[in-house]
Amino acid sequence: MITTDRYTYREALPGGGRLLGLDVGTKTIGTAFCDAGWSFASPALLIRRTKFQQDKAALVGLMRGQSVAGLVIGLPINLDGSESPRSQSTRAFARNVEDLGPVLLWDERWSTQAVTRTLLEQDASRARRAELVDKMAAAYILQGAIDALTSG
Repeated sequence: MITTDRYTYREALPGGGRLLGLDVGTKTIGTAFCDAGWSFASPALLIRRTKFQQDKAALVGLMRGQSVAGLVIGLPINLDGSESPRSQSTRAFARNVEDLGPVLLWDERWSTQAVTRTLLEQDASRARRAELVDKMAAAYILQGAIDALTSG
C-alpha cells in the first residue's frame, strides 16, 4: 500500500510500530527511525546509492535490525504544490519498495532548507553539512509525519 493520506496509513498500522523515514536523492538515501509509539524521529545512516537492488538490500537490512513496520518517504513537491520529475522518480521508488511494508509519501518541501539552516546556525562546515543533511532531512520528514499521525 502506498498513500499520501495519514488516516489511511494509520489504519494500515493499527498497532503502531517503528517506522523508517527516507529522504531519497539521486546520489544518497538519508534514513531515520522513530520509536514504536511514534513520538520522536532520529537520524540513522546515509546510504550511497548504487544499483537499486543493492539499495533495497541495504534498506531491508536496516528494517530487519530495527523491526520496522512501515516506511515514510519524502515526496519532493514544488512550492506551488505541483509535482516534478523528481516527484515521479520518488513515486517509482515507493512502488519498488512497497513490498517492504506500508508506504506513506510525505511532503518534504521545506525539509532540506530547515535542516541546512539548523546546521548553519550550529556553524557546521560545508563537508559536515554534506554528510549530515540527507539523514537529518529524513528525520525531519519522519517527525512531521508522526506528528500528523498522532494528532486528531
